[in-house]
Amino acid sequence: MKQKVDLETWVRKEHFNLFSTFDEPYYGVTVNIDCTKAYRYVKEKGMSFFLYSLYQSLAAAQVTEAFRYRIEDGEVFIYDQIDAGSTIGRSNGTFGFVHLLYAADLTSFMKNASREVEQVKNADTLVRSPANNVIRFSSLPWINFTSISHAGNSLFKDTCPKISFGKMTENNGRRTMPMSVHVHHALVDGLHVGQFIDCFQALMDQH
Repeated sequence: MKQKVDLETWVRKEHFNLFSTFDEPYYGVTVNIDCTKAYRYVKEKGMSFFLYSLYQSLAAAQVTEAFRYRIEDGEVFIYDQIDAGSTIGRSNGTFGFVHLLYAADLTSFMKNASREVEQVKNADTLVRSPANNVIRFSSLPWINFTSISHAGNSLFKDTCPKISFGKMTENNGRRTMPMSVHVHHALVDGLHVGQFIDCFQALMDQH
């Protein structure tokens, strides 16, 4: 479900009018996330660390309003729920796309997500869901990156946030992982990115 935003009364009307005309409206940041508690928790539970991180970032997006805005045919809509579209690595060195629905219950999400991931791993197609209420995820577990850029298609006016996870490293018992967050400036400001990152870190620290 989604609701149309009244641009005339929207507090970000002028910002939307400015940045929606840009040839490249996306900007991004890269931060280090402390994964010490989260990694210990998933190992105890036998969970996938990638899916757990993806789940908690989706949970942060549900409560960070700006991450639920999308531009469609020149209008702004806010979605009730944000799901995930993610790359999934395959044993032959390629990858596929998976569409994962958010669920408030972690156990339900992990069960459904694990099943969907296995299906993509065992397929050979490259089909991406047309859903607009997603965050586009990718994982580069081989690279402890400090910045990242994304491929784009100027003919496809995407406004979904893009999040990438990097290689986890350990230093003196503390585990950290780089995370990049790219957003459309007509919808999301730096304040909102900061709120999202703080919420995500808090969720990763909760266990």
